[in-house]
Amino acid sequence: MVKHRAFRLAESIKEEVSRILREDIKDPRLGFVTVTDVEVSDDLRYAKIFVSIMGNQDEIESSMDVLDRATGYVRSEIGKIIRLRHVPEIKFKFDRSIEHGAHISQLLREVGAKGDPEDAEGKK
Repeated sequence: MVKHRAFRLAESIKEEVSRILREDIKDPRLGFVTVTDVEVSDDLRYAKIFVSIMGNQDEIESSMDVLDRATGYVRSEIGKIIRLRHVPEIKFKFDRSIEHGAHISQLLREVGAKGDPEDAEGKK
């Protein structure tokens, strides 16, 4: 029961934080940010919000700074939208999984492009 409730809360937080970042936060330093996952503790007191950010290292650091500064605002907005006795403490974490996946895809494309054309024809 607790796991199910934490999962439902995580999904609600993910939707609302995505909307808040898209519609409410107007800081120009905030780059293209995607909420990739939310993990809520079993006691519903803490939430880790994983975000993917497009851009170079400076843009990523700038966007993470904006998110860290907006934590209180985001938490208060979540409290207004999702009715809870205690709104979880939130922490934004940078998620490199999309970046890592793109890198792996690029490596696989490079390996495929370097394949010997004669071997490919011989297999036909």
